[in-house]
Amino acid sequence: MDQRIIDLYDRFTHGQLDRRSFMDRLATLAGSAAAAGALLPLLANDYASAAIAPEDDPRLEVARVSYPSGNGEVSGYLARARRVDSKRPAVLVIHENRGLNPHIKDITRRVALGGYLAFGVDLLSAQGGTPDDEDKARDMIAALDRPATVARAVDAVAFLAAHPASTGEVGALGFCWGGAMVNLLAEASPELKAGVAYYGMPPPLDQVGDIKAALLLHYAGLDNRINAAVPAYEKALKAAGKDFTIYVYPGVNHAFNNDTSPTRFDPKAAELAWGRTMDFLAEELGVPPPVET
Repeated sequence: MDQRIIDLYDRFTHGQLDRRSFMDRLATLAGSAAAAGALLPLLANDYASAAIAPEDDPRLEVARVSYPSGNGEVSGYLARARRVDSKRPAVLVIHENRGLNPHIKDITRRVALGGYLAFGVDLLSAQGGTPDDEDKARDMIAALDRPATVARAVDAVAFLAAHPASTGEVGALGFCWGGAMVNLLAEASPELKAGVAYYGMPPPLDQVGDIKAALLLHYAGLDNRINAAVPAYEKALKAAGKDFTIYVYPGVNHAFNNDTSPTRFDPKAAELAWGRTMDFLAEELGVPPPVET
């Protein structure tokens, strides 16, 4: 697909264009409104056909759980392999700007199949939870109070550290908006041991010195919007003596890991990044127990 169309869709999904402006510009690029309408299903996420770890996988236990934060509760999706007699490291999975959708639940199950206690947090809980309408979810996330949201993520780390099935070692894994949240969480949570951010915006650079977690940062080579801020982040991390690794995957787009996005998903880059992620989490959090087949 024309890279201009992919870049336009990226701008729309990140709130830089409203739907009408997006469709008008898409029609211009595609040649007509009818052609734009035909392209739209190819750009939209297809949750029905992309689950790698089915919800009914007999190796897994999944449940909706909540933890206290501030004056309320935050809910999420907890998954773990059926080894209730064995503690394991925990991983907080932080969603994109569409909330806790089927894709992020699938990612959470995949992490659980790696042997971890995996928790896909819904950071829209205080607003009633993630809606089915993705445009609405995006608008809700754009309206979130950042300090309050980071505080809810910090409380999620504490919740997982104290969970009876956890070893107390907690990492975080986030994508896009969730990747940015991992960067912020690394500055805010002294309990976080490891953070993995996929194409996430860097945090305020004057707070990089507060980071205690080891970081693994994945970026897409064609993602100019995010990548423009990466050199300064890398320089700040180096200057502060932080433990971090950066990988840039050439020729791939933002959201290259999202297998529900047919135009942006890149299976080779996704597989390579996922393997690096699992190796990093095992090194930083401890090797999880094997999953029974």
